[in-house]
Amino acid sequence: MNTEKVTDHIVNWLKEYAINAKMDGFVVGVSGGIDSAVTSTLCAMTGLRTLCVEMPIHQAASQVTRAQEHILQLKSRFANVTDVRVDLTPVFEELKKQVPQTKEDAFLDLSLANTRARLRMTTLYYFAGLHRYLVAGTGNKVEDFGVGFYTKYGDGGVDLSPIADLLKSEVYSIGRHVNVPDSILKAAPTDGLFGDSRTDEDQIGASYDELEWAMKMIEENKSPEDFEGRKKEVLKIYARLNKANQHKMKPIPVCEIPPHIKL
Repeated sequence: MNTEKVTDHIVNWLKEYAINAKMDGFVVGVSGGIDSAVTSTLCAMTGLRTLCVEMPIHQAASQVTRAQEHILQLKSRFANVTDVRVDLTPVFEELKKQVPQTKEDAFLDLSLANTRARLRMTTLYYFAGLHRYLVAGTGNKVEDFGVGFYTKYGDGGVDLSPIADLLKSEVYSIGRHVNVPDSILKAAPTDGLFGDSRTDEDQIGASYDELEWAMKMIEENKSPEDFEGRKKEVLKIYARLNKANQHKMKPIPVCEIPPHIKL
């Protein structure tokens, strides 16, 4: 990949889209991870106003530190960057008090994790509405179109997706090119939605390098039966998640009413 040309292309695309939409800038949720760091930097490079929003919910200290380091660095480099911190922990805890839940619920942890992401989406759109900004998505190609590793109407609820055509390895390449802090480049990817130390790889069962390989194999019409050992296992993981999460990747199904029964 020609990192410099791709970077310039995305920055120009972002700027042109915002100007054509008659919007004044971008809002990005900054988590301390590589995807949000790259996205916020690319938005800042447009010269348009860029608001970085921290939204901790029982967040690990290391994630908070990386996010703050990135935001401080970005503000020192770009005069158009501002930031705000919204502690959503009390909001999340109050919501938990108001909804029925028991420890026996099999999907309780996942439901609460997705709730965190949706609270953050609501917060980003609050600021977007206040300032006439666009919510910039932080999903990459493997997450958004490969295994569907995001929350529907959470981090998947955005106005535009500047890095969604980039593999994770390509996001890292751009991150190095645009001087994302080393602490973020070296950190293990995590969505931070469960309030513990689990990484993306822990949740998915495969690394991003493995998932990129699997994505390529599927594009070449390969199947798990074509491989043995770990490769077979990874391809099975990819195929299972891709199938299970199609509801995130496809448009909302609409029940179309045949004209003749409306008469």
